[in-house]
Parts: sequence; C-alpha cells; structure tokens
Amino acid sequence: MVIQTVSDEGIAPSDSYVGDILKRFEAARRRKDYWNSYFEEAYEYSMPMRESMYTETVAKRKTDKIFDETAVVGVQEFASRLQSGMVPTFARWADLRSGTEIPEQERLRVDSSLDAITEYIFEILQNSNFNQEVHESFMDLAVGTGSLLVEEGDANNPIKFRAVPLSHIVLDTGPNDDIDAVFRTRWIKVEDLYNAYPGGYFPEVVMQQMGKNPQKKCEVIEVVKRDWSKVNELKWKYCVILKERKHLILEKEFKGEGANPWVVFRWSKAAGEVYGRGPLLNALPAIKTCNLTVELVLENAQMAISGMYQVDDDGVVNPDTLQLVPGSIIPRAPGSTGLTPIEPPGKFDVAQIILQDMRLNIKKALYNEQLGDPNKTPATATEITERMADLSRQIGAAFGRLQAEFVIPVLKRVIHILRKQGRINLPSIGNKEIQIKPVSPLAQAQNNQDVMIIDRFLELIGSKFGPQSLNMFIKTDAVADYISRKMGLPGDLIRDKEEQKAILEQMQQMAQQALPEGGTQ
Repeated sequence: MVIQTVSDEGIAPSDSYVGDILKRFEAARRRKDYWNSYFEEAYEYSMPMRESMYTETVAKRKTDKIFDETAVVGVQEFASRLQSGMVPTFARWADLRSGTEIPEQERLRVDSSLDAITEYIFEILQNSNFNQEVHESFMDLAVGTGSLLVEEGDANNPIKFRAVPLSHIVLDTGPNDDIDAVFRTRWIKVEDLYNAYPGGYFPEVVMQQMGKNPQKKCEVIEVVKRDWSKVNELKWKYCVILKERKHLILEKEFKGEGANPWVVFRWSKAAGEVYGRGPLLNALPAIKTCNLTVELVLENAQMAISGMYQVDDDGVVNPDTLQLVPGSIIPRAPGSTGLTPIEPPGKFDVAQIILQDMRLNIKKALYNEQLGDPNKTPATATEITERMADLSRQIGAAFGRLQAEFVIPVLKRVIHILRKQGRINLPSIGNKEIQIKPVSPLAQAQNNQDVMIIDRFLELIGSKFGPQSLNMFIKTDAVADYISRKMGLPGDLIRDKEEQKAILEQMQQMAQQALPEGGTQ
C-alpha cells in the first residue's frame, strides 16, 4: 500500500475551501441541535437500544423509562409492514419500462429486454444486505428521517447498503430547498484511516501518531454536497476532512443520475424544514401517557400487595424495627388497636380504559390496525388486497414522498453502480428513454382498483346487452393490454401486435376450413 503524506500546511485546496465546508457543517449542526431533544425523547420511549443523539457511555441501561411496550413493538411492526408493502423481500417491487421517447411500435420489444435486466437487478438486491439494512432505516423513518448509504462493493457483493443512524448525519438544503448536502461524523482509529480512505493524503502528524498511539481515535467528517457550478449537470463533491487539523484527506467528484451514494428520505415535513416528521412524533403524547399510566398502576399494585398500615404511638411498637414476615409476633399495648391496614383511597380500574384507548391510538398512528382478526380464519387474497389498499389510502401523501425520495433514488443508485461495473448496459434513466415504475403491493393497490372498474364495466355490459355485445362495444386487445400493464405482467408474456395479427389470421383460416364446402355459416 502506498501511503501519501503531506506537510501540515495541507494539500491543493486552500484553507478557505476547507473552512467554508466546516462553517456550513457547524451551521447545519446548530440547526439540528434544536431537534435533538425531540428526537431523543422519541427514541427513548420507542427504540431505547438505538444510538443516542448525545454522547453516552457504552452499554448504558436505557430501558428505565419503558413501562409499556406498545410503542417498542409498534415501531418494529411499522417498519416490517412498510417494508412488505413497499420493498417486499424476494419480490420485484419495481419495473423498468420504455419511456415516452421510445416509438410505440417498439415498446413491447424494449420492455421485454428490460424485463431481463430488471430480473438481474433484483437478483443482485436479493443477494445483498438490502433487506436487513432497509428495515433499520425504516425504523428511523418512524421518527421522521431515514438514511441509507449505497456504496460500490466487490466482485462477490457488487453493492453494499448501510443504514446510518440519524445521530451520525447532519443535513443541509440547497437553493431548491432539497437536501443537497449530507455530513457524516465518524470517530476512526488512526491505524484504520488508510484502509478507510485509500488514496488519501495524510499529514505527517498523523503518521507520527500512528507509531506512538495507533489506537487513538480522531474525528473525521465526510460530506457529499451538490456542485452547482453547472446547474443543468448532476455533479456531487465528496470530501473527507480531518476535523482536528482542518485537513482535507480526500476529494472526489461524482457525476450523473444515481451518482450520489446517499439516499435520505422523510415521512413528511413542514415547509422550510430539513428533517422529517414521522408518525411516531404524532403518537408521542399517547406513548408518554401509556408509560405514566402503567407506572402508576404498578405503584398502586405494589401498595395493594404489600399494603399500608397505621399503628398507635403507644411506645410498644417501634416502626423502625418492625418486620412484616410470616410467623412474626407483633406486641401491642392493652387497649390499643395494634397494626391496622389502611384502605387505598381509590380504585385503579379506570386505568384499563385509559390504556385501551391510548394503545389503540398508538397502533393507529403507526398504521398497525388490521381489518378483521388475523388470528381466526386465514385471510383471503381479496382481503389481503383490501388491506394493502386501505394502507395505501391512509399513507397516501407519505407514500408519494417515499416513492420520490426512496424507491426511485435507490434503483437509480443501483443501476449507476451496475453500469459503472459493466454488468448492465442501459440508456439514461428518467422520463425519456427508460422510466422506473413501482409495482410494490402498495403501488399496485391503486392499479387493482382500476382493474376492478374495468371488470365491473365488462360485467355490467355483458348482463345488460348480452356477452356477444362486448366485441361491439369493447376493443378486447386494448383492454387486455391495459389490464396487463395495470397488473404489472412481464412484457415477455404478452404477444406483440404482429404475433396477435398472425394468430388472428390463423384462427380465421381455421374457421373457414371448418365450414362445409361451398356453404356459409
């Protein structure tokens, strides 16, 4: 390994360049500080084992505030349900389709070839760590903001995914009010710097420190920011800065669709804000109420079990040495009442009503309500479809944002890496040559509604005017093509126009041959 060293004065970029980046980082971090207490409270009550927003000791107990586990279990169910609805494991949840610039007569052929590429892309995804990491990022999404780092891998694992906790990143927006800068803070051992950033330039003091104390950790700031020097060109700057020395270790440039390794997505946000607001923040008052109620119930139960007692101050019984154990004999003065239990002032039966309402509100806020009881009769295909349709209606606004900030960017990033490695050959991705079409269960819910409308229309026409009238009113080939697109059937299963025409002519010839010679039907 070749290690490049430079003097403490730094490398080519000026100190002002590094200083401007650090100033932007500090300003963005100060804005995040306003949110930290809010985020920390949400994590304490719902994900206590996740990394804190503040510095803390290793293996610190963080479950002292948890008296009710509804939110803890609810976040896990929220992440699992969202994953099964948007990016289900071992399933194709998006398709590559020909865009508007592809001639209509060539789209079936192009779509058929794109199906093979899509199948390969999802084979790579299924063999990677995508499904494990996306579940963690969806848990952070419950608070409001999830982040996924998609990096180029090796020959065995072409793509590596990493869910980065919210406590490790700082976000900043650009001129379009979109996230165009992601800062990541890392504490790395000095001896690991060279492996973490191969090809980097390291000051001489770091080399000296490596020989003296290689286990010492130093703070490193990674930043990926949009380069606006050319507005119409997608270009990103990647910089690694040794914060203590204000030294630029490494700088790279990424170009094109999917070049940005960061996929940062939000559940919803208010105008002018950087960080998202998730369903967990909406449920936080109910979560705190549940925890307080259960805590009071447990205190009341302790009093009910151990009891409270009063005794006459007759000089015989000493409450400081009194022990309530089986078989003990407690003396009392003649005429005194002895040890008398105190009846609790009230009943806590009302707590169950409060808990039932609050727990229902928490599940509703995290979209964990279900149609019917899944523990009884197994759900039919129609019921499962209806559940997904109901979930799609409930999270309509957030679903649209997740499509734009998560699903499409992830696929663009994966396609960019595979094209760079020479594994696939595709034209540009966008609304022109090729477009990405989500076909996940949640995205398919609306398409299923469209198919049901067609089905009801055909049934109504057939019942009113007879089945033979359908050919007069309906273009059967166009309807079949519409339904196949709505249901997301692979292009290689559908015959193109020429094949359909040839089969129609063949059927007509067979019908003519079946007629009696010289006769008509």
